[in-house]
Amino acid sequence: MSTPVGDLFMQASNLDEQDRATLAGLLSESLEHEVDEDIESAWLEEIERRLGELDAESVNLVSWESVKEMLMNRPGGKHPD
Repeated sequence: MSTPVGDLFMQASNLDEQDRATLAGLLSESLEHEVDEDIESAWLEEIERRLGELDAESVNLVSWESVKEMLMNRPGGKHPD
């Protein structure tokens, strides 16, 4: 016998934000059965390109704190309570 979806949702709602995000990602991945090799290849190329830029120090790095502050300060940005 399986657990009703509503019950699972209520249980998941009690998880902290990080655990809910992890669970959402895992559930989403479980729906993806086919791997598109073209997309996988494009992502690998993009990752390699970005790593090359980092290694060559040809890009300016921005800290997560700076990005978070920029996002919070834009119109409609939400500030943590």
